[in-house]
Amino acid sequence: MPSFTMRKLDTSVAPPSAFLGALGLTTGMTAYFGIVDVGRVKPGDTVVVSGAAGAVGSMAGQIARLSGASKVIGIAGGPHKTKFLVDELKFDAAIDYKNENVGDRLDELAPDGINVFFDNVGGEILDDVLMRIVLGSRIVICGAISQYEKMTEVRGPKNYLKLAERHSSIEGFAVFHFAAHYPRAEAQLADWLRSGDLVMREQIEHGVENFPAMLNMLMTGGHHGKLLLKV
Repeated sequence: MPSFTMRKLDTSVAPPSAFLGALGLTTGMTAYFGIVDVGRVKPGDTVVVSGAAGAVGSMAGQIARLSGASKVIGIAGGPHKTKFLVDELKFDAAIDYKNENVGDRLDELAPDGINVFFDNVGGEILDDVLMRIVLGSRIVICGAISQYEKMTEVRGPKNYLKLAERHSSIEGFAVFHFAAHYPRAEAQLADWLRSGDLVMREQIEHGVENFPAMLNMLMTGGHHGKLLLKV
């Protein structure tokens, strides 16, 4: 394994599991760069996060708040998840896409429109948000879990012309493109963890025999926060 892909963990900052979650490349750092560098969240922004109860989404919403967003709205599936977002992670509001009309709720919660959308889901939710962007909005594409099982017939956005109408942008990214900035992200995330401003819920399962069930849980949203398997 190339040495540049490895780093020594400072467990005085956080337990080892945190380097797979809040301080990990594919969780905390992905959320950090998506919100700070790609989404460029600034004070006063209204930010919406889909897949908000998952590992990356739960971090993205908190980082948006810590970056000065005036309102952070999470979209998740089920009342237990929306309660988790508001009560534990201090999102300003949450939408249960399984039991509520996402578009109607966005109109209620963000009547002046959406400045930044951190998208983990794609599909209809992305289209709902595109109809409600404002001038200069930033759409951050982190994932599209609603489409992963449809790779032969992936559904693209229908309302993409709103980007031109509102002089807005849509940008995908991968955390590896920010390798030169990992130290900045890790230092900031560690500071927020130490201060208690950033919360990372971990769900740790045991035994390699449980891997298939965990993979299904990951793809169907049957978990909160970071899902880990200990063997």
